[in-house]
Amino acid sequence: MIKIPRASSVITSITLVAAVAVARRRQLRWGASDAEVEQSLPGDELVPAADLTATRAVTIRAGIDAVWPWIVQLGQSRGGFYSYDRLENLAGCDIHSALQINPDWQHLDVGDVVRLAPEVALTVAVVKPPRTLVLQGAVWPGGPVAPYDFSWTFDLSSVSATTTRLVVRERYAYARWWARLVVEPVTVVSFVMSHRMLRGIRDRAEQPGQGTTEGRGTQDRGTA
Repeated sequence: MIKIPRASSVITSITLVAAVAVARRRQLRWGASDAEVEQSLPGDELVPAADLTATRAVTIRAGIDAVWPWIVQLGQSRGGFYSYDRLENLAGCDIHSALQINPDWQHLDVGDVVRLAPEVALTVAVVKPPRTLVLQGAVWPGGPVAPYDFSWTFDLSSVSATTTRLVVRERYAYARWWARLVVEPVTVVSFVMSHRMLRGIRDRAEQPGQGTTEGRGTQDRGTA
């Protein structure tokens, strides 16, 4: 005998599916306007046929020249990622997010590496101070060839002399059919960390009197 699901069960299932879909859409475009989601950014051409794109953004009440130094010093063994250091370090990333601008970390060239962890690095594909930084590569511990390609764009635009818009975009292109099973969970983690990173960059750039430091300086241990 075929058992027909109760209407309440069907409605609950549909509601859950809809809620997941809405949550996924929100986390893939947190803070970004429709125009920012749809616009082309430098680095898009590196992963032209993206299977998944996340575009996130934040408004920063500081001029573009005050924001760029925090972007260019991103990286493990550099300025960190201004996110949840303690969570990253549980995975062995050894991240210590800087609270000051360090002049030793203010220059990148195409081909340089920006490390996510001591043994994990992305390559600088585009760098156009003081507006654009694009990293490319893929994080894949399972072998020499990753099942997807990845680009990570940081793009700054001036709203006014004292206001900057930061748009961060991730693009993933699957090289294997099962890459989606890897990437989808990664984007959830990425949202959590990127949300904190964007706010971390904003808070640092907006804080008055932030100078440079010749040493490593005071570090953010991810307590915020």
